[in-house]
Amino acid sequence: MQTWSLVSLCVLLGLAARWGVSLNSYSGAGKTPMFGDYEAQRHWQEVTYNLPVQEWYFNTTKNDLNYWGLDYPPLTAYHSLICAFVAKTINPEWVELHKSRGYESPAHKLFMRATVLVADLLIYIPAVVLYCLYLTEGSSKKKVSTLLCFLLYPGLILVDYGHFQYNGVSLGFALWGVLALGLGWDALGSVAFCLALNYKQMELYHALPFFCYLLGKNVKLGLMGRGLFLLVRIALTVLVTFALCWLPFLSDPGQAMQVARRIFPVARGLFEDKVANTWCSLNVLMKIRSILSSDSQMYLSFACTLLAVLPSCVRLLTKPTFWQFKLALANSSLAFFLFSYQVHEKSILLAALPACLLLNDLPLMAIWFLHASTFSMLPLFLKDGLLVPFVVTSLGFLYFSIYLLSALERCSEEELRLGAYHKLLFCLPKLDLAWIVRWKFYVSVSVMAGLSIAAVALAPPPHLPDLFPVLVSITSFSHFLGIFIYFNIIQFSEPPSRKSQKKNN
Repeated sequence: MQTWSLVSLCVLLGLAARWGVSLNSYSGAGKTPMFGDYEAQRHWQEVTYNLPVQEWYFNTTKNDLNYWGLDYPPLTAYHSLICAFVAKTINPEWVELHKSRGYESPAHKLFMRATVLVADLLIYIPAVVLYCLYLTEGSSKKKVSTLLCFLLYPGLILVDYGHFQYNGVSLGFALWGVLALGLGWDALGSVAFCLALNYKQMELYHALPFFCYLLGKNVKLGLMGRGLFLLVRIALTVLVTFALCWLPFLSDPGQAMQVARRIFPVARGLFEDKVANTWCSLNVLMKIRSILSSDSQMYLSFACTLLAVLPSCVRLLTKPTFWQFKLALANSSLAFFLFSYQVHEKSILLAALPACLLLNDLPLMAIWFLHASTFSMLPLFLKDGLLVPFVVTSLGFLYFSIYLLSALERCSEEELRLGAYHKLLFCLPKLDLAWIVRWKFYVSVSVMAGLSIAAVALAPPPHLPDLFPVLVSITSFSHFLGIFIYFNIIQFSEPPSRKSQKKNN
């Protein structure tokens, strides 16, 4: 009973953090002609409510795709339609065709924020609670502490409630998939992940680990017996789930192709904004888009992403344990973020979810990465007027997570899994790697704090107007690349103890 009371308190604190951001921010308010992502979500409700399904993804006189045209998979459109029915009941002006464009009012703002909160309550938060209670080790107090830190992650709160997105839905479905696989319910886990993939196509960042984990488990059981039966059952489950999600578009192949074209707009180029990935960082030294053609950029991105993700997935395929699965999720999502095509700064949330799964196992490294991931989106938050929520949530998360998870105390070489590093640095065997990591963390947090203050307080030189976004991008990229290397090394090393080995298997 005491445990569930603490869980309820954690959920309430998580909800308070989310609603606090929503009351103080408003993405794109009054900014003509597009009005920001807030208007995008409202407009999708307008389109899905007033137009037949066959016109949702097509450019027509009633549906201008250049004005926030739908570019997410069908489940996003269905979700918008559900919200639109509720909006129509409250105030028909909110979803009136064409006339509602750029609509803003306090009541509508409250409604739109409430839809994000309801989605979190129904999908994301229950998955977080169950994962922390059933798939993390330690005492009840430790599990509840992990739960609180999970829910207080600032990046997701600021993007969903400030910049206005529904990332909690796709990440929540993915987390339900992780939870089901961790409990041995592979078919249900496959359904949950298919729903995540059909809500936001960026869930492809997690697709390879799901595929390799399930395939590896079934191969281990034997492809001439029970393993084959389970593999066929999972394959049929995936096909049926996809068919149900795409059912309105399957009668006409042209419809399905148009949806696919909208979901994957490859004509937009390698990158757009200052994202903390490899291509934007390299672009500071060499203008990649000027040197390479669009097709060459795409092939280069594909090759680098495949090479980056391959070792982790092969390791998972040959050793399909739940511990390996969690690390592969982190490595795959980071590989896609660092090397793939047309990455948005918000895509770092896809790597943040696996890091949250590791809060209980590798607290300092997970906290470090999660803090850096929030910092990497600073230019976006400043653009949306989210400076105060950014500072408050970041400091709150950093303090509570370090204190509740004893992160700075739990950073011995064994707990940080640094044994493999000693083998790699055999010529320097006497280095105290735990001490080095701890001080690198202090320096890192100080640098991120200093850059945040500079970006707000100082004006960039006239000839370098993007100086601070570029510095934020490069600093964040160095963190992500370091964490990516660290997680890959950890995945190829053994768990620290027999107890953990038994638990993770």
